[in-house]
Amino acid sequence: MTIDQEDTRIELIHADDEAKYVLRDAREILAIVRNLLGARALVSARLAPGNESVLSTLVAVAEDGTSLLLDGSADPLQNQRMERADALDCVTQLDKVRIQFLLRGQRLVEDGGSPGFRAPLPEALLRLQRREFYRLQTPISEGVSCTLALPRVDGSRREAELRILDISGGGVAIAVPPVGVHFEPGTEFPDSLLRLPDTAPISARLVVRNLFRITRRGGAEVLRAGCEFADLPRGAEDAIQRYILRAERTRNARERGRL
Repeated sequence: MTIDQEDTRIELIHADDEAKYVLRDAREILAIVRNLLGARALVSARLAPGNESVLSTLVAVAEDGTSLLLDGSADPLQNQRMERADALDCVTQLDKVRIQFLLRGQRLVEDGGSPGFRAPLPEALLRLQRREFYRLQTPISEGVSCTLALPRVDGSRREAELRILDISGGGVAIAVPPVGVHFEPGTEFPDSLLRLPDTAPISARLVVRNLFRITRRGGAEVLRAGCEFADLPRGAEDAIQRYILRAERTRNARERGRL
C-alpha cells in the first residue's frame, strides 16, 4: 500500500461547507481511527515543525476512546526526535480517502516490549475524497491556465492569467498568486477564460468554493482555490471532457511505457 501525496501537508483555509472536509465530533473521529486500526493502514507521520517523516501504523485505541497508540521506530534517536516534536502530522488513506490529523502531546511508551507513542485523540480530522480533490492534475508542460478579469478601483478591469492545477467537468483548482487576487468562498469571477490545449478559449463564470494551503516537502507552499463552473456556453462541457479524456490517455500511455 502507498500513501498518495504523503510528502504534502494540506490545510483547509476556507470552505463554503467546512463540515464536508473537517470532522470535529470526537465520536466520529474515534470511529474513523478505529476503522484505520482495523484496516492496518500505513501512516506517514511528519515531525512538526520540520520535514522529517516516519512511516508507522496505528497499534491500538484506548478502551475509553480518549487516546491512541502509534507504532514507534527501531531507532532510539528517531523516537527521541518524535517525542520532542511539537506535533506529529499524520497522513493515511481509508477506502481511497485521504485522512490527515495532528497528534499532540505524544509520549514514548513501551507496548509489549516495543516502543510506541501514546497521544490524545486528535481534535480534528481532515478527509479528502479523490473525486472532490484529486481530479485530473494538469501537466505543467501544457500550460493550462485561466484568465480572470479583475476589477480596478477606477472601475476598469485588468487581466490575470493563473495556472490551473487540476480540472474536472464541474470546475477547476487554481494556483492563487501571493498578492493581487483575493479568493474566498463565494467570490465570483465573471468573464473568465479557460485556456486548454488545441481548444478555443472557453468563457465561464467561476465561483470559489474552497481554499487549501498545500505545503510540499522542502517547505514550498501553494494556495489552491477550488472553483465551480457556472454559465458555461453550449458545447463547453463537451470540450472540457474531451481534453480530460485526451490527457488521461496520454498519461496512461506514458505510465505503461515506464513498466
